[in-house]
Amino acid sequence: MKLVACTDCHAQYDVTLMVVGSAFDCRCGTALEAIPPTGVDAAVRRCSACGAVARDGDEICDYCGAGIIQAPQRGSLICPECMARNLDDARFCLACGIRFEPQAPPQTAPELRCPCCERWMVASEIAGLVIQECAKCHGLWTPDDVFEMLVDRATAAARERAAGAEHAAPRVAGGNPAKDRVEYRRCPTCDAMMVRRNFRRRSGVVIDRCHEHGTWLDANELERIAGFVLSGRADSAVRAEAAARDSRVSEEARAASRRIQLAAIEDPHRGSSIFRGHRKTGGAGTILDLLVSILN
Repeated sequence: MKLVACTDCHAQYDVTLMVVGSAFDCRCGTALEAIPPTGVDAAVRRCSACGAVARDGDEICDYCGAGIIQAPQRGSLICPECMARNLDDARFCLACGIRFEPQAPPQTAPELRCPCCERWMVASEIAGLVIQECAKCHGLWTPDDVFEMLVDRATAAARERAAGAEHAAPRVAGGNPAKDRVEYRRCPTCDAMMVRRNFRRRSGVVIDRCHEHGTWLDANELERIAGFVLSGRADSAVRAEAAARDSRVSEEARAASRRIQLAAIEDPHRGSSIFRGHRKTGGAGTILDLLVSILN
């Protein structure tokens, strides 16, 4: 990721996909250029996970418990304030401690208000996907064509972290939606009331969705969804849905068969007329054809 910071308001922009040297305006009006700074090697003074002070020789952060690599393999993420080279997945600069909060260049995303706290959201680009985040409640707004790709990439990232044992495993438990306080929210794009939906029906993670514009995720819900997928419960949910669907079809077929039998008992002449138009060789074929015609 390549960052450029505004010299006036210090907003950070991800210019990875922009042509080097191309101009754009910051939200504050300052003219900027997509020219990432040249990186320098700096001493590790901060935890890259939480920004807390790190002392010489520390291997574990006293504040958050994350590992501290004193001589890391430097990545391509360069701090736009102090120019220190950082690991690609760093959340805070290892030298000056500023938080990395990349936004997409303003022209690539509309300005929208958070559906929870009404603050203006900040557009960010994650692995080529433009989303918007509320700096206060840390909720995420994902456009309609981005949500599933975001879930896939978050799951892949969680799988890699788990394999490398770099961080704790993602949260799996989704909780009980019935016990949560029900709060309907409005779409930040069209202001229509969004629909509350339990992700994959069995995850326990209730998301807010506008069928026209996108999906709202409260803080940590993306992590919980990734944990749900990694746990294998998502595949189990798909199989359970398929089994339930097959069961419903079978029950409908049995109910239709019972109705036919009752009709034949109550009115034998009517029952004969029902079967007359579907008579084939063998009774099983006749009933099957009749059920198909009724269910279709």
